[in-house]
Amino acid sequence: MGNRADEIRRQMAKKRKTKSYPRKKESKQISSPPYRDEFDDYPIFEADPPSKVHPLWNKELFLFKILVSAVLVLFVAIVFKSSTPKLDQVKSFVNNTMTSEFQFAAVSNWYEKQFGKPLALFPIKNDGKDNNSIAKEDYVMPASGKVLTNFSADGRGVMIETKSDESVDAMDGGKVIFAGKKEDLGKTVIIQHPDMTESWYGNLETIQVKEYEEVHTGKKVGTVSNAADGLTGEFYFAIKQGKKFIDPIQVIKFE
Repeated sequence: MGNRADEIRRQMAKKRKTKSYPRKKESKQISSPPYRDEFDDYPIFEADPPSKVHPLWNKELFLFKILVSAVLVLFVAIVFKSSTPKLDQVKSFVNNTMTSEFQFAAVSNWYEKQFGKPLALFPIKNDGKDNNSIAKEDYVMPASGKVLTNFSADGRGVMIETKSDESVDAMDGGKVIFAGKKEDLGKTVIIQHPDMTESWYGNLETIQVKEYEEVHTGKKVGTVSNAADGLTGEFYFAIKQGKKFIDPIQVIKFE
């Protein structure tokens, strides 16, 4: 009996050693979600730092424009220094563009009316008058004389006979846009006036003004060409309005 009891105890002890008990489940800690702000769902855009370069500035384009300008200036200089007849048309085009198409005198006059003082590019006329008021001066006769050929002769101007060595004066103030030789008129001076007209003085013996010079009414622009006998002189006179010439006799009465 005692042996039987001992045997049972040994079997029970053996079972306890081999029997595996389920591990105790670890309790999971539920952690609270991190705090979210009400604006967390919206994307955040950071502004780029302000650029020191203007958005319209293009360095390469600016340098290219300077290069092109320099090439054009050099080309024009070469054209006017050259005596090749083939370049005469180019010279004529440049002259026309730089003179007739840009109204220097008109711009100066407009600026004075708008802002009360002359543009800095033009010499200031110190006539003792208020700059805000611009008085229109009457046209003056370029030189005393009589008409030799009328306007219908060439549809541009008239030839005037004067005394020998007579001076030729500007009929009105303005800017000299041409002072040199013309093929059909010889030594010629062209003055551009604020009223959009031009006065032409051709067949001169001498020229007393320079291109782009500001002249006043009555300014001496040159002298007449003397006749072969030396007793008389003559010069060519024309007035241009826009692209058309008008009869000078309608504007100034000669003897």
